[in-house]
Amino acid sequence: MGAPDVDVTASTEWWRGLNQAKATTRPAGEAEALIAEHLRWYPKADVALLARAYAVADHLHREQKRKSGEPFIIHPLAVATILAELGLDTATLVAALLHDTVEDTPFSLGHLAAEFGTEVGVMVDGVTKVDRSMYGSAAAGETFRKMVVAARDDLRVLLIKLADRVHNLRTLQFQPPHKRVKIAKGTRELLVPLAERLGVYKLKRELEDLCFEYLETEEFEHTRERVARVRDETRYETDSVATALRDSLASFRVKADVDVRPRHLSSVFHSGSPLVDLGPSATVRYLVVVRGGEQNAYLALGAVHGRWQPIPAKFRDFIASPKYNLYKALHTTVVTESGRRVQIIICDGRAQQVSEYGIIAEIHERTGRDGRLVSGRTTDPEWLTRLLRWQEGASAEELLEGVRTDLADSITVLTVNGQILTLPEGSTPVDVAYALDNEIGDRFSAATVNGRLALPSAQVREGDTVQIITKAEPGPDRAWLESARTGKARVAIGAWYRTRAREKAEGDGRRAVAEYMGGDRRLIEAETSGDLIGAARRAGYVTLEDFYVAMGYGQVTPEDVLVPSPEEKPEEE
Repeated sequence: MGAPDVDVTASTEWWRGLNQAKATTRPAGEAEALIAEHLRWYPKADVALLARAYAVADHLHREQKRKSGEPFIIHPLAVATILAELGLDTATLVAALLHDTVEDTPFSLGHLAAEFGTEVGVMVDGVTKVDRSMYGSAAAGETFRKMVVAARDDLRVLLIKLADRVHNLRTLQFQPPHKRVKIAKGTRELLVPLAERLGVYKLKRELEDLCFEYLETEEFEHTRERVARVRDETRYETDSVATALRDSLASFRVKADVDVRPRHLSSVFHSGSPLVDLGPSATVRYLVVVRGGEQNAYLALGAVHGRWQPIPAKFRDFIASPKYNLYKALHTTVVTESGRRVQIIICDGRAQQVSEYGIIAEIHERTGRDGRLVSGRTTDPEWLTRLLRWQEGASAEELLEGVRTDLADSITVLTVNGQILTLPEGSTPVDVAYALDNEIGDRFSAATVNGRLALPSAQVREGDTVQIITKAEPGPDRAWLESARTGKARVAIGAWYRTRAREKAEGDGRRAVAEYMGGDRRLIEAETSGDLIGAARRAGYVTLEDFYVAMGYGQVTPEDVLVPSPEEKPEEE
């Protein structure tokens, strides 16, 4: 939806209504639930500011409707409410209420920042789409780039985007079928992995299930029916395991809370277990939240393994080796007396909060009772820092393709110097080389994996030790593009070849001009005097290099440009 064609300065009524909205201090009835939820987290929050933001958004969107026919204001209010339920700070909720105003109304970013502050302005700008008329088919990629760059200043931009997509998916039934598929597919490819990287599993699970529903509708319905039946039929068995687990912890004098956590439908279906064979262990997990520090998690693990036989291959220690998204817990699978496999997750209270909220848990810790951030931002996550480094040289298409890969499941590998690298699954030694440095990648010659020579296209695996062997002169192989997995490697290889092609075109174009002008000496004279740059600029080229490149690519010929301009022609006698 584009901004209406409104002459703001001439619209007295529009300004009068906006000024009345800006003067609001009491919440409208529609916003009371949002404010009540925010006050539950932050009792001293600025209620008047939230009320004013809602009133301004309501006024700006008053003539707009959603596909469902409902007033548009329902959407930003829902987005803000989702974030309020996660415990986000006041400024984030204000930005959520106003996140569509700059894109869809005459309210400019300057107006918004002046009224609600730079902090809110940065977040709203970050989630505002770029102008499709300017970027055309590249708009989606450039919008994503804009959001990622904005996240460098404020990670909350990404949280607003996730909440925005959650509500859009909740109401996706009002879109035509082709748009449902497009939106759900884009969400699964980009935003679900983004939610996982941020550790916000509470949103990730809902996004996954909503995408599952729209992309695999029949399988979704079968899974929902089967899971409901299994849970109902095995409720007694599930409760018995929970009781036995509590007894085992008590016998080890471990103080902990035990909760039975239903697995979400997408997770159940994509786990690989046939639906007809589903047992209770495939539909639930047991969460043990110990009191005290992380050391008590290991005591709880001892209690669990003392009661039931563990399956060694299923044990993962994410406390000793935390995941990239701050997640820290022990995962173990045991076999109960009945022969059932049961998955148990053990963590402390803070880790449990992180497991649900991820980066939001850190925001909670930095937010005062008044709903304001009281300390500086945290360091950018490693994956975001890596993405920010290589996205600048990527086209919109390369960016989206690279992000789809880089945000997928990750592995960690080691260099012979002990450096730890996080890479997407399926990465190759070439990806390792470019992860170390673009120059190392460009000079890649060979590699060893765990002491053995490996092909450039070989896949490295979790825990592998990789040594990169380089050559003196740079020269990546174009064939590497077929197996390179990371966006950074693919963009760097493509950039190297584009640079070489441009250099060749520049040389070819300069030689063509020299030949047309009668030799290198005449060319140098024309370059020195400025005549040639004048001709190039009249043809629309800012620099001589651009002019020569266009000449080399055959986009223009010397005859097209190197002729006297009308004012330079001698007058006829």
